[in-house]
Amino acid sequence: MSGPKKIDLGLKTAYDELFMDDKGRAENRLPKIYNIPLTEIDDFPDHPFQVRMDEDMDQLVESVRTRGVITPITLRQKEDGRYEIVSGHRRKKACEVVGLETAPCEIKELTRDEAIILMVESNLQRSIILPSEKAKSYKMRLDAMNRQGERNDLTFSPLGKKLHSGELLAQEVPDSQTQIYRYIRLNELNEGLLNLADEGRIGIRPAVELSYLKKEEQDALLETISYEDATPSLAQSIKMRKFSSEGKLNEDVILSIMCEAKPNQREKFSFPADRLRRLLPSGITMKQTEEYVVKALEFYQHYLDRQRDSGRSR
Repeated sequence: MSGPKKIDLGLKTAYDELFMDDKGRAENRLPKIYNIPLTEIDDFPDHPFQVRMDEDMDQLVESVRTRGVITPITLRQKEDGRYEIVSGHRRKKACEVVGLETAPCEIKELTRDEAIILMVESNLQRSIILPSEKAKSYKMRLDAMNRQGERNDLTFSPLGKKLHSGELLAQEVPDSQTQIYRYIRLNELNEGLLNLADEGRIGIRPAVELSYLKKEEQDALLETISYEDATPSLAQSIKMRKFSSEGKLNEDVILSIMCEAKPNQREKFSFPADRLRRLLPSGITMKQTEEYVVKALEFYQHYLDRQRDSGRSR
């Protein structure tokens, strides 16, 4: 069974344009848009950005349902005739949710590294980007830029000063060069710790320090975090990295460090879930539980105060 046919991109040479009028030349320079079956479109290999079914996605789905795809998906044609998305994974997903069979697409002739750079650049415009997404995408883009070698337009500033890829990338994204390399370092974390960074339970700086721990040390730390229901501070993370570099970090040392009091640490209370669940209204979420318990205690305190006032008035 033969694969999809390659599309003639309709590119005209300078010689062809000699025989066109001004209108024809202008039209020839417009991007060509094709309706491509969704079944022939693949995700970008190792795409670092998640397609989340969140509020933004709901709005995009509704927009596609009512107005169609306004901005065409950018594709790159592969050697086997299929296509891979360079920009537009969320738009493709919205088309699938709505039930469309095709999507308007612009097809660009790009090398692998050019496609990586464009893919990262277009996705960094998202309103919410997780630390893990920045970690993977920054690494992919820097690797692509480094592979492009000594091209003057990539490695020299207008003043003629040779720039490193990290300096160039820092000029194009909101993060400094130092912060870019911090994010890239997060790729050394195990999946569990990286998820905690995405959830905001571990800050970027502590996460960077923890990325220097050996795999088995990271696994032991993740177990301790789960057991103690606490995450390490920057100072604790630095201490763990130091013990690891000296070959002295083990489960007992990790637990000892995690049990150290943190500056300004708030006192925490915990109760078995089954003791609280039977007293809570059905349907209440975990996030609402704390507020409910606090209000119940405040109500009980008011009751006790009224009882005391009533006793004094007798």
